[in-house]
Amino acid sequence: MGIVAGLDSSAQSTQIVVCDTDTGAVLRQGYAPHPATAEGDPQAWLMSLGDAAAGGVLEGVQAIGVSAQQNGLLVLDAGGVLVRPALLGNDKRMQACATELTDALGGKAAWAQAVGSVPQAGQALAKLRWLARNEPESAARAAALLQPHDWLVWQLLGRPLRRTTDRGDASGTGFWSAATGEWRPDLVELALGRQAELPDVLGPAEPAGHTPEGLLISAGTGETMAAAFGLGVGPGDAVISLGASGSVFSVHHSALEDPSGTIISFADATGMHLPVVHTLNAVRVLRGTAEMLGTDLPGLSALALQSSPGSYGLVLLPYLEGERTPQLPNASGTLTGLRRESMKPEHLARAAFEGMLCGLTDALDVLRSRGVEVRRVFLLGAAAELPAVQAIAPSLFGAQVVVPQPMDYAALGAARQAAWSLGVQHGTLAPHTPPQWPSVTGQVFDPGEDLAAGQAVRQQYTAVREQTHPGAF
Repeated sequence: MGIVAGLDSSAQSTQIVVCDTDTGAVLRQGYAPHPATAEGDPQAWLMSLGDAAAGGVLEGVQAIGVSAQQNGLLVLDAGGVLVRPALLGNDKRMQACATELTDALGGKAAWAQAVGSVPQAGQALAKLRWLARNEPESAARAAALLQPHDWLVWQLLGRPLRRTTDRGDASGTGFWSAATGEWRPDLVELALGRQAELPDVLGPAEPAGHTPEGLLISAGTGETMAAAFGLGVGPGDAVISLGASGSVFSVHHSALEDPSGTIISFADATGMHLPVVHTLNAVRVLRGTAEMLGTDLPGLSALALQSSPGSYGLVLLPYLEGERTPQLPNASGTLTGLRRESMKPEHLARAAFEGMLCGLTDALDVLRSRGVEVRRVFLLGAAAELPAVQAIAPSLFGAQVVVPQPMDYAALGAARQAAWSLGVQHGTLAPHTPPQWPSVTGQVFDPGEDLAAGQAVRQQYTAVREQTHPGAF
């Protein structure tokens, strides 16, 4: 038996899980918040890591895997010193830069062919253009580029000459192709106006190195890829994350080139691919409806279950913030089907749940239309615990729904990666065979006899969407 740790440095906190290498059983956990800052302070991430590891959390650990927030950018000078605070993924100042870069290469199709994604405000690519435009002195000092997980691994290893990343995190930068597995330095120059050193991209089980004390550090990866690995998803599985906005991703055998830019072609942490589709509207739809009805999310869920499939004809197109899937940036929400008998709180409540979940099903169908098989859906986020979500989702998705027990699956995935790398080093695991940890536990919901009713709701929703926004898909 060995012991490994996974640490997840998210935007809000550092979470550590310590696991048995053979069984995946969680032996210990640690947690520490990050201070709230407008821009990222990497030193604060290190301090948070130290706080989370206090009290002997890492005692006996033989290897560590690192997961961290995606789409952050750390710019180093020639001496390895940060030239400014980290630019984080949720920084919205880069939207104009993303649009500018899209045009600079010849449009969405050209970018999809080059790197599997169209420039987005959150990507490191757009941050480079913003830096060149707004902080030319910082841009002139830029000698090397890292993301949060890369920087943390580099620090744990004692800041060696070699800097590394993995294919999962690299695939989110906007200047690495999941299809070819190669960096595109020409796109760095397009954005920044000059070249900069990029980290070596490691294979899934390849170690980044050893600490001065001899502790193995695995390649690490981004949070999305680590969470997928922690959940143990494989071909036939999709993951839907319910935040204020939504994301849908699935494991696939190849990168998907999408000229429309709807699909982002990420790589995963195992050698496979993670095509991702985002929606702008998920739980914000429920919160807005709950406020309108003077209740909270549990109250909204209870109301919705007093109605019936189809919400007495009410259909809510949930485009409260515009929408990304379908691409309707200037749209607003639409409520149709109002009749005297449908104007009741319970029907509006159910229409909100059905509208939100139909919007996510649209995103799921984008992947299905490209040959991605979906037999099972993992539903993540606090809203996944709402009874109305659990009752309605399976019949709309047309698949079994799993609501896993609450856990930082990104930290768990990082620990599993560490166990894999350690096993390869010891000769007990092959580089292409990750440790077979048990499947996650959780509640399972099947469509059952509700499938026909769910498909009728989908048809009603689709008819309204096509009438309101013809040709959106």
